[in-house]
Order: sequence, then C-alpha cells, then structure tokens
Amino acid sequence: MTRAHNFSAGPAALPLPVLESLQGVLTEFEDTQAGLMEISHRSKQFDAVAKSAEARLRDILNIPEDYSVLFLQGGASLQFYMSALNLLGTDDKADYLITGSWSQKALKDAKRCTSDAEGIWSPDDGVFNRVPTSADYKVRDGSQFVHYTTNNTIFGTQFETTPDCGSTPLVADMSSDICSRAVDVAKHAVIYAGAQKNLGPSGVTVVILSPWAVERSRTAGQGRPGGLPAMLDYGLMVDKESLYNTPNTFGIFALDRVLNWIQDQGGVNAMADLNDRKAAHLYGALDASEFWTPHALQGSRSLMNVTWRGPSEDLEKKFIAEADAAGLKALKGHRSVGGIRASTYNACSLESVEALVAFMKDFESKNS
Repeated sequence: MTRAHNFSAGPAALPLPVLESLQGVLTEFEDTQAGLMEISHRSKQFDAVAKSAEARLRDILNIPEDYSVLFLQGGASLQFYMSALNLLGTDDKADYLITGSWSQKALKDAKRCTSDAEGIWSPDDGVFNRVPTSADYKVRDGSQFVHYTTNNTIFGTQFETTPDCGSTPLVADMSSDICSRAVDVAKHAVIYAGAQKNLGPSGVTVVILSPWAVERSRTAGQGRPGGLPAMLDYGLMVDKESLYNTPNTFGIFALDRVLNWIQDQGGVNAMADLNDRKAAHLYGALDASEFWTPHALQGSRSLMNVTWRGPSEDLEKKFIAEADAAGLKALKGHRSVGGIRASTYNACSLESVEALVAFMKDFESKNS
C-alpha cells in the first residue's frame, strides 16, 4: 500500500492505525453479527461506543464534570447559527472577533437571531494576516458572549492564547485545532468543532456546553416565539444525550478511535510538542527563503494551516502540480485566496513536513 503525504485542509488525514482499526468493524462489530453501520444507535454496543468517545474527550481536554458533551451533525457551519439561536434573545448583544471567513459567517448567522450582534474587531486594512491582542478590542457592556475562531484555516492564523474578555462568556469555534494543544475549557461557555480535521471523518460535530449555556438554551432560546426547533435545541440534545434522532454512528466510532490514538501518543501535550516541531520546520524554511512569502504575521501563525505565496501565480501552479506528482497532496490554497497551503493537523507526521520542505528547497533552486 502506498500512501501519499496528505496536507488536505479537511476532510484531513487520519492516523493509519485508526484507518486500519475501522476496516474490520464494517462487516462485523463485536458480537452483533452485523457491521457497525448496521446496528441500532440505541443498542448497548453503540451506547458503549458513545460513552467511550465522551469519556476520552473529557480526559484529553480536562472538561469540567458539570459541562455537557454532545455529538451532533451539521458541522461548524450549523453551529454558527445554533449557538446564537440558543444563547441569545432577539434583542441581546453578542460580540464577534472577525479574523477570517468563518467568523464573518458566524456573525452573519448571529444577525439572524438578534438585532444587536456586532464585530468588535476586524483588521483595518481588510487583510487577515493576524489575530487581535486584548488591547485591540473592547467588549461591549451587557454582551452575552464573545465569539472567536481559534484557528483560521483559509488564512493560516491562530490565537496563541485564549482571548481576554473579562467575565463575558466565550464561544469558540475550534474546528481546526481542537485536541492539538491544551485548552482551558472552563474559560468557555461553548466550544464546537467539526470532526474532519483533528477528530475523525466528516459528519460529526463536537459541542461542549457549560451549565450557563444549557440554561440559556432553556430560557433565552426557548423564550423565542414558538420556541426552538427540536433539532437545534441544546437543552433537548443534552436531555436526550445526543440521541434525539439517529446520529452518525460510524463517525462517532471513528472519533473514539482517533481519541484513543491521541491518548496513546501522550495526549494533547504530546500533540502540541509534535505540532510545534512541524510548524517550526516549515516556517523556518519559509522565513529563510527569498522565493517564498509566508502570509501570517509572527505571533499569529497557525500551527495547523501554513499559508504562503510564491513569486507568481504561474510558479505556484507549477509547484502544486509537481508536488502532487511527487506524492505531496492537497497543497492548493483555499479557492477564495489562492496561494499555497499545507495543513499539518495531528495526523500529519513530521516526516511529511520534512519531505515537503525538501521539495520546496529543490523547487526553489530550480526555479529561482
């Protein structure tokens, strides 16, 4: 079997041991005499899978005991709307840190839920090459929460630390860096993440809720005319333990296997060390070159998505094509910005990054 170096932004590379562990359960899972995708989501066998996945996530992220963990569907894109719908009354304030396309979309959906959702920071020049410091923005008095995107896949920027917003609750989209480093879950009211970058295959969305967030869902959310739609109701999903309807059973099993792999590697501290080494190697090559130009500024650089430009679009296209032929896959930048992007999530090995850097240096020497 030949596997390429996969730098896909999502769905992203999965650990090979996880992929191998998924093969056998497709035709027969434990003692069910059926495949994993063929058994009831209310069976004792799947119940054990879901409970295992939740327990592993709680262990890895040190989630407080009184926080709720949900496995939903719809990706982060649904959570843009669902988080605002559950936490806000129709006239409540909500503040957003605008650091890229995803936070822009989150704010747009929040405006569907309240008359007073605002971006309290965005770059003055419109160039998303950094994230703000706490001195760059001011949380509005009475704001119900501050929303931020921890890592920006398109532009390659990332918050190095949790934003300081005083006592105002935080809502975080952690889709592209969850479980890549330690995070203080207790500082957040809501954390949500699509699985397809660091947690597993597409189709599962992890949502972590504080007691405050669950209560807001039952009061502010249900206070809306007609209440909340059942499928978008945090409180109901907590009550039903994510089983109001049929969940993505295979995706949750795969997520459990990825979380088991993370534990075997040494947890988030080991992941953070590996991701630091990968990023240092790649950014080091970019900074040492006059041929390549990194996009993100120092202090805001993503450890998950490294973005850069070449001397011209023609040379970028040539690089991407030749890299693909050499087994370095999915290096094309997001369609909205172009350029080059290497996504180096947890399952991307240091060896893959070393192979990429070697190819970059060789390409530069031949095309300078």
